[in-house]
Amino acid sequence: MSRTVSSWILSSARSSIILQGKGRWYSICIPNRNKIKWKLVFSKICPYPAGSCSLDRTFSFPKAFRHTSTEEEQFSFQLSPAQINDILRAGELSHRTLDLNGKSANSVLRFESNQLASNSPMEDRRSAATCLQTAGMMFGVFDGHAGAACAQAVSERLLHYIAVSLMPRQSLEEIELAVEAMKPVRPILQWHRHPNDVEYREITSQYFENLRVYWQHLLDLDAEPGFSLEEAMICAFKRLDSDISLEVQAPQENELMRNIALQVAFSGATACVAHIDGVHLHVANTGDCRAVLGVLEEDGTWSTLPLTRDHNAYDEFEIRRLKREHPRSEEKTLFVNDRLLGILMPSRAFGDVQLKWSKELQHSILENSCDVEALNIYQYVPPNYHTPPYLTAEPEVTYHKLRSKDKFLVIASDGLWEMLSNEKVVKLVGAHLTELNMQKSPLAFKKPVNLGYMHNLLLQRKSKGLGSLDQNIATHLIRHAIGSNEYGEVDPEKLAAMLTLPEDLARMYRDDITVTVVYFNSETIEDYYRNH
Repeated sequence: MSRTVSSWILSSARSSIILQGKGRWYSICIPNRNKIKWKLVFSKICPYPAGSCSLDRTFSFPKAFRHTSTEEEQFSFQLSPAQINDILRAGELSHRTLDLNGKSANSVLRFESNQLASNSPMEDRRSAATCLQTAGMMFGVFDGHAGAACAQAVSERLLHYIAVSLMPRQSLEEIELAVEAMKPVRPILQWHRHPNDVEYREITSQYFENLRVYWQHLLDLDAEPGFSLEEAMICAFKRLDSDISLEVQAPQENELMRNIALQVAFSGATACVAHIDGVHLHVANTGDCRAVLGVLEEDGTWSTLPLTRDHNAYDEFEIRRLKREHPRSEEKTLFVNDRLLGILMPSRAFGDVQLKWSKELQHSILENSCDVEALNIYQYVPPNYHTPPYLTAEPEVTYHKLRSKDKFLVIASDGLWEMLSNEKVVKLVGAHLTELNMQKSPLAFKKPVNLGYMHNLLLQRKSKGLGSLDQNIATHLIRHAIGSNEYGEVDPEKLAAMLTLPEDLARMYRDDITVTVVYFNSETIEDYYRNH
C-alpha cells in the first residue's frame, strides 16, 4: 500500500462521518481481483453504542504497536517484520491428537486457530474441546456484537450443553448422584485453550447450576433422551439461549453476577459449532459465521464445499422464514437497509433480548436494574416493533460424511469472509499444506553429492519463501485477509498499516477475525471405509 493510501486512511479517519440516530457508516477495504474498492457499509449493529463486558480480559496485541487515537500528533504506520509477526501470532493455538503410541487414531489429525482484534475489547470468541463422556471433538467460533459478554458466555457454555444432550441416561444419573453426594464429577469435556482465552470464573458456579437443571430436565423425561446429534445440537442452542434470557429475569442478590447476566442478555452473539466423530461431521450454525470444507480432487485441484448459510437479509430462505412468522402488515418493515428491523445484520443470534422480549418486559428489567448506562446497556425499542420475538438462536444443522478427499474444515467469523471468498480461503490453506509438506520432505538430490550442489538446493528452497512460512494456517489466513493487495499478494506496507490502525479507526477497515482450521486424518477415514 503506497504512502498516499496510508495518508488517505488517516485523513479520512479524522473526518469520519457520523449519521445522528442512524449509526456510523464504516469504510472497509474490500480486496478485488482488479482493484481495491473502498466501500461504505453500516456497522454490524447500528443504534446501540458498542458496549463491552467490564470483566473482559481478552488479549490484544501490545499497545506499543497500536495507536489509541487518530488525533495523535506522531502517527506512523511503520512496523518491523518481527513486530508484525508478534502481533499476528499472539493468539495462535494448535493441538495435535495422539494416542499412547504417538499416533492419531482420530479422524481429527490436528487443529490450528488464531484471532486478531479490531474492536477493543475483542468481541469474537472461540472454543475447542474433546468429549470425555461421549465420542468426538467440538470446535466453535462465536462473533459478538454490542459487546463481548454474550459471545464470552456462549463460548464457555454451549459445548457443555451439547455434550450433556448427547449423554446416555446412565451417565446423567451418575453425575447427578455425584453432585447430590457432593462428590467430584467426572469431567464432561477436555478443553483446548489459549493461555489468554478468558473465563467468567466469578459466575462459573451459576452456569454449572443451570447446566444441572438442564440435565435434570433430561432425566425427567419418561424414556431415554435418545437425541440424534442434529436434535442434540438444536436443543442445546435453544436451551442455552432460553437460560440466558431467564437468568437476567431471576432475582439476584450478587451485584456482580447480576451485571454479567444483564450484559450477556443485552449483547448478542452468532455461533458456528462443528462436532466431529469418526467420519460423521455435523455443523450447527446460528448467524453469519461460516464453515467451509476443503476438498482435494483427483486431478490435484482444490474445491470448496460450504456447510453453512449466512443468516441475514441477503438470504432468501431467512426472508421467507421471517415473513411466515410475522403478520403480512410487517413485511415491509422486517428488513430495513438490509438489517433486521433496521438494526441487526444477522437474523439469528444468541442474546439480543431487545429483539426477543416484549417492550414491557424490557422496561421492567432495566427499570429495576442498577446503572445500566455504566454497563453500556441502552434501552432502545425500534420502530415497528409489534410481534416479538424477531430473532431466534435455533441453528441450522448440516451433516456430512467425511471422505478421504476431505482434507480440512475452516470455521471463521465474518471478519475473515468479508475479506476473502470461500474459494480463496480453501486455495490458501491447500497451498500452505503443500508447502509445509515440502518443508518436511527430505531434499531430493542427484549422486554424487557435493557441497556446491547442496548449497544450490538450499538456496532454491529459500527463494520459495518456505523458511518464513507461517506455521499456523490461521495466522496465514489472517495475514492475507488484511494484507493482500489487488493481486492477492501480501503487501507489507498495507499489512503494517492495517495492524497499527488506532482503536477509533480499526473497526472502519476490518472486523475482529477468528479462524479455526481442522485437519482430517485421511488414513483413519480410509480405514473406516475398508472396515465397513
